[in-house]
Amino acid sequence: MDNPGWHAYRRAQKEEEALARDRDYRNSYYAPPNDDVAPMEETFIGGFRNHPHPVAMGPPSPRPPVPPKDYPYPQPIQNAPSNQTQSTISTKHLTQMSAVERSQKLRVARMEPHLQFMCGPLLRYDTIDEHGVWHGAALVVSQYSLFLRFLASADSGSVYEPFPSLNYSWDPSAPPPLHQRKPTGDSYPSPVNHSHSQSSTNDFQSVNNLSTTTSRPSTVQKLHSAASYELGPHPADPHSTILPASPTVSVLGNNTYPFSVSEPTSFAASPNGYPATNNGDLPPGTRSETVAGQELWVYGGTGGTFTFWRFLIKVPLGEHEMAVRYSVNHGQQLEFWVPGRNQNMRWAAHSCNGFSAGVNPDDFRGPGFKSGYDPVWMDLLSKHQETPFHLLVGGGDQLYCDSLMREAEMQDWSSKMKPEERKQYPLTEEIESTIDRFFFNHYCQAFRSGAFARANCSIPMANMCDDHGEPYFWFRISIDGFGSYPDDMQRAPVFRQIGARGYFFFLLFQCFINVEIDGVSDLPGKHTFKSTIIGQPGPYVRFPSHSTLHRLGPQTYMLMLDCRAERKKEQVCSREQYQKVFGRLNSLPMGVEHLVVQLGIPIAYPRMVFLETALESKFNPLVALGRNGSLGLSGFVNKFNAEAELLDDLNDHWTARSHKKERNWLVEQLQNFARIKHIRVTFISGDVHCGAVGLFKTLRLKGKPEIAPQNDHKWMANIVTSAIVNTPPPNGVITLVSSLASKVHKTMHSSETDEIMVPIFEKEPSNGQPRKQKYIMGARNWCRVEWNQENGDMIFELRVEKQKGYGVTTGYPMVVPPPVW
Repeated sequence: MDNPGWHAYRRAQKEEEALARDRDYRNSYYAPPNDDVAPMEETFIGGFRNHPHPVAMGPPSPRPPVPPKDYPYPQPIQNAPSNQTQSTISTKHLTQMSAVERSQKLRVARMEPHLQFMCGPLLRYDTIDEHGVWHGAALVVSQYSLFLRFLASADSGSVYEPFPSLNYSWDPSAPPPLHQRKPTGDSYPSPVNHSHSQSSTNDFQSVNNLSTTTSRPSTVQKLHSAASYELGPHPADPHSTILPASPTVSVLGNNTYPFSVSEPTSFAASPNGYPATNNGDLPPGTRSETVAGQELWVYGGTGGTFTFWRFLIKVPLGEHEMAVRYSVNHGQQLEFWVPGRNQNMRWAAHSCNGFSAGVNPDDFRGPGFKSGYDPVWMDLLSKHQETPFHLLVGGGDQLYCDSLMREAEMQDWSSKMKPEERKQYPLTEEIESTIDRFFFNHYCQAFRSGAFARANCSIPMANMCDDHGEPYFWFRISIDGFGSYPDDMQRAPVFRQIGARGYFFFLLFQCFINVEIDGVSDLPGKHTFKSTIIGQPGPYVRFPSHSTLHRLGPQTYMLMLDCRAERKKEQVCSREQYQKVFGRLNSLPMGVEHLVVQLGIPIAYPRMVFLETALESKFNPLVALGRNGSLGLSGFVNKFNAEAELLDDLNDHWTARSHKKERNWLVEQLQNFARIKHIRVTFISGDVHCGAVGLFKTLRLKGKPEIAPQNDHKWMANIVTSAIVNTPPPNGVITLVSSLASKVHKTMHSSETDEIMVPIFEKEPSNGQPRKQKYIMGARNWCRVEWNQENGDMIFELRVEKQKGYGVTTGYPMVVPPPVW
């Protein structure tokens, strides 16, 4: 009997009020406890919000009071002008439909049996096996409420009889999608040219013309042509704004990109540009599979139990890339793309997906955006819309958990000023439950919200456990620099519990792994995910390391090296993990030309040895004053062991004094691997909140010519892409690091290896004017990666935000040649 729309309006107001309260606490040390995240109401499955969102030109103003339930909501005026987007359908158009057509157009996809979504669906990529079968998985988190069980409504809570199922379909017989993306001039030429590819002055524009991809119109320079940017439906996000006119929908709303989307010709397109598959019919030749969910883990909270369901997906690859459409329990349909059998993947890499403590996200929210988190993610999604990515690589800091320290139950421990008091503080059941509650709620909230949620449900992820975190928490899941503190501090009960549970939830949410179910054996056929490389048990996290080796195509593999689980102050990875990793690398098949090694922290980056030496000094007066809290310098020292705050950051870097020997050994081993296997090695990293490109190469001896890159097995670039969300360092830090970038490093001259930074940023991203700081880019960014089938180049294009908060990016490509030695 309630007026339609009242509940949606009321929930929307509550969310806006919660966001406003959160901003009030953002710059305060204390914050309200992290309450349990609420599940989404059925009307929000599919993301429909039946009131328009105002253009976000500034901080949101308070909403008017909620009208009574019997308030006469204004009805659409038939002759009024309307913006033809998916969320607005004219009354005249509806009256011309049959009753069945109107029902299909207006309905929100409902799951049967019903599931109460908390998070997901999330996608993970595993590998492609020797038979050409794509392996991956989907994950959802659902709630079963003991309270809702006794309500009168029959569809309250989740129904687990039978277990949830995932249906997915693909069409190997469909004609290959045509590529229509033209060179747009939004990328600068690469600073590195190779003699084998001189035919093109811009290798990235060349590879654009060679890729075989879906037929989608270009969105470059159109990202901000709409007044506001609405996100498409998502099963677990209350901030969706687009009415799902059919079960299969784009991750972006039409009013975000003011043009129609052309789908493959094998699907009949509806008037709004989306496939018309409401009736469940599949085109001829389409193959479909249904898999039952596996109960991966159950979290017990105050709102009931929350079950993690994992669905394993296998897709035999076809001659060309294909869209795979999927849904959980017959609900809203989503899609992702898989490459062709002989195609190397197109992929996107990112890091630092959050804001540090004290940063106001609204400072990074340009006109039309609801959140400072979204602008650059929307740019990535726009590129995915025009040319779909097959893989989304998370290079660290996928989640920021600084606010764990503001939980009420953590205040007594966090307020201890003396390191000895922290070390001896007992681990209580209350603290244990608080840590789990925080990680669960924070993960659900972050991974189901905004543009990032649209990415992780439409592009399969491969995530790594970050190599570093800054300030407070390791990879925003645990303590900053975890593993780089003294042994007695690492073994402190509370300190160790945060690290252990952080790693557990990383494996669960980002890798879809529970070691109690999946085990710790990586022998053939033993582990659920074929790409997994299990190392030694960590000294502090109580889990073995989980590195992964993914096949990205016939010519490309990617190694994601776990540099955290086994870390100690004097060690990054154990000897046993290195033996296993190189054993896998040495067994790579013939024909592989490129190996991408993902490291959380750059391995070729300007040093700050002088700062490390100064901070380690016992006579550093700033450290002494900070320990005493004098002159307001208490923030200069670390909260955990009273050493200089930046020292754990520097100890964590590959170039730190305690890690330099291991770092040089790893580079030399990869050089030998490259020479023997004839495979080009390239590093990709994040962490530093800057864009940059470092480079190892053969040292040029006096009187001898320099070896051409394609002939040099020591030529290994380090692409640094950071951050997609977080703030860049202050201008003074950028200037300092830039001045150090031109310094000559002789660390590896004994092995005839030179190390330099590449001046890739020769022009400003906003206006094309010459830049003074050509080595370091202090702006938000992400990286697009493609393989050029014409000459075998790998093109790593750093996409840099042109203007803070506006999202639109400019490309800076780095061309990596194939091996010719």
